[in-house]
Amino acid sequence: MVSAHSASNAESNEPAAPLGDGGLVRLRLDISYDGTDFSGWARQPGRRTVCGEIEEKLSAIVRTPVLLTVAGRTDAGVHASGQVAHVDVPADTIPEDPSRLVRRLARFLPKDVRVTGVSFAPEHFDARFSAVRRHYEYRLTTAPHGADPLRARDTVAWPKTVDVDAMREASSRLIGLHDFAAFCKRREGATTVRELQRFDWDRNGDELTAFVTADAFCWSMVRSLVGAALAVGEGRRTVEWMGALLSERERASAVAVAPAHGLSLVRVDYPADADLAARNIATRETRSPIDPAGGCCGG
Repeated sequence: MVSAHSASNAESNEPAAPLGDGGLVRLRLDISYDGTDFSGWARQPGRRTVCGEIEEKLSAIVRTPVLLTVAGRTDAGVHASGQVAHVDVPADTIPEDPSRLVRRLARFLPKDVRVTGVSFAPEHFDARFSAVRRHYEYRLTTAPHGADPLRARDTVAWPKTVDVDAMREASSRLIGLHDFAAFCKRREGATTVRELQRFDWDRNGDELTAFVTADAFCWSMVRSLVGAALAVGEGRRTVEWMGALLSERERASAVAVAPAHGLSLVRVDYPADADLAARNIATRETRSPIDPAGGCCGG
């Protein structure tokens, strides 16, 4: 999921900062945050953002301005327990063991964002372009009393009963390489072709969790997938309707976007170090549009 206010286009193929240029070293940052009080990840003038908080505090520690590159730009209100970013910093400002920065950052960062790990990035590592898949979870509850107070900030209270079996069936029809234009807010020049690798549901009493995994996501895609599945679960739409949305080439007005606070980025997967350079090249390749008449994968 990408922020509407991002200063740069998350779907463009701009190059990442060069590794090690001018005495710089690249660090990998593992990050967790409660997105409730943030205007998303991406830096925005006059707004509180996750990126802005970390860049400000890390810049003070290394005594030079820094810019983060992130695996997935989350929207306002969306959380993360497995976010990943990289940053290039002057080598002489970093301790021999970069993990020591975790404790230093904890002293300065607000309580709703933590850098849980800092390490030297392997050669060719790029938090965004090297990623092979992103894993999201969406939490909601159908309990009559709503969300438990201890989970109210990351769990959506859903007032209607839903047919989880129908939601599972409908969700399974979207797995594979498709054009997800019906589920994505339009960005000029951005592809909406994605490989959805997992979309299923787990029920534990009144609590429902959607597990959504893809190689990448376009803007509002995960919350739109969840919103469409909930429409099926409530009986307002059919399982067949869900699958038919893949033939659309514009954002479908019938697809509601689920509330932001139920969504969390829980993990980003990367290939083996030896495969990072090849992955970066593959990610930058622009996918061709899929012809609905040519099958799910464009023939």
